[in-house]
Amino acid sequence: MDEQLLARTFVELADNLVADFDLIDFLRLLTDRCVSMLDASAAGVLLADRNGELRVMAASDEQVRLLELFQLQSDEGPCLECFRTGAPVTVPDLRTQADRWPHFAEAARLCGFGAVQALPMRLRNEVVGALNLFRAAPGPFDPAATPLAQALADVATISLLQQRSAHRSTVLNEQLQTALNSRVLIEQAKGKLAERQGVDMEQAFTALRDYARAHNRRLADLAHAFIEGAEPLPGLNT
Repeated sequence: MDEQLLARTFVELADNLVADFDLIDFLRLLTDRCVSMLDASAAGVLLADRNGELRVMAASDEQVRLLELFQLQSDEGPCLECFRTGAPVTVPDLRTQADRWPHFAEAARLCGFGAVQALPMRLRNEVVGALNLFRAAPGPFDPAATPLAQALADVATISLLQQRSAHRSTVLNEQLQTALNSRVLIEQAKGKLAERQGVDMEQAFTALRDYARAHNRRLADLAHAFIEGAEPLPGLNT
């Protein structure tokens, strides 16, 4: 475990508790750090919208984002089970889950994943989503890493509710719906930039995020400006 990276991660997460943070960028930071610090090959985050339906909000790479979308479309998999029960779901060997999740288990195998762990994103008794960790090789998850992963999921959940109020549920729904709307804009911008610059979707997202950070802009605002083409964006509008 890289203790310096761990300390820096919690500092960054704490900073997001007091700042007007960019939720999409924040959740991507969460997935990236899970891969860097934990025994995981990839990670994804699913959050519920105002109707209680799960949506893919972040993934450490494009392949995982598509796998998470497939999980929702097939209505089976560890994240859905974790969200519905509010309990962690740990599967050391996906090959044993053909009866439990026939479509998801096969899709995950084809993507090169052999094990998965889903952790609830929960505030008290309200589950707002799930953090999914994937490993390439089958085998048990590190028992010391699981509490850390759950702690990261808990901090992320608290960050969603940074604006405390008596109507906490209403605030949460508004925050998540705003984030979902932002996600749509960012996906559109990714596609447009990937086509324009001849890069893949992951490279396009990295370019957008780096540009937003360098110019102190929210990802969703930058995505909207890029899609509309209403202002010069040196390095993107080329």
